[in-house]
Amino acid sequence: MNETYVEWLVKRKTPVYMKLLKILTIMLAVCFIFIGMLNLVALIIGGLFAAAAYFVYLNADIEYEYLYVDKELSIDKIMAKSRRKKAATFDLGKMEIVAPVKSWHLDQYKNRNDKVVDYSSGEEKQPDTRYLFYYDGKQKVIFEPNREMLKAMQLVAPRKVFTD
Repeated sequence: MNETYVEWLVKRKTPVYMKLLKILTIMLAVCFIFIGMLNLVALIIGGLFAAAAYFVYLNADIEYEYLYVDKELSIDKIMAKSRRKKAATFDLGKMEIVAPVKSWHLDQYKNRNDKVVDYSSGEEKQPDTRYLFYYDGKQKVIFEPNREMLKAMQLVAPRKVFTD
């Protein structure tokens, strides 16, 4: 059986507000726990802030793993390098077009009001390595594949995948 297998990992840039929120929840948890030595209510509030700090920590450090296997792109969300969650699975047959974010090939799709889903690093690099595809007439997906993954996708659907 002739299967194509490509794997790629992209780290999402942590927004500044998430860094500040992480610091704030940790500081509030520590303060309320120290105050909680005198008051039970403050100890409970400190525990709640500690739980909030844990969840903020998980969502502040995110990576996306792209896995392309035989005409199917699977995207997993890895939180804090400890928890993995299946984000989405896309069939190459239902993709309308795959092209760089600023490609002229996407001009005819500009006026569509599809739901935008971003599985990229979240930052525009020079040169921009982000790609965009329209899926099943419902979603506009931004992702950041490597050259090997693009070549594998282009071998299967050469009229849908553009690298400009």
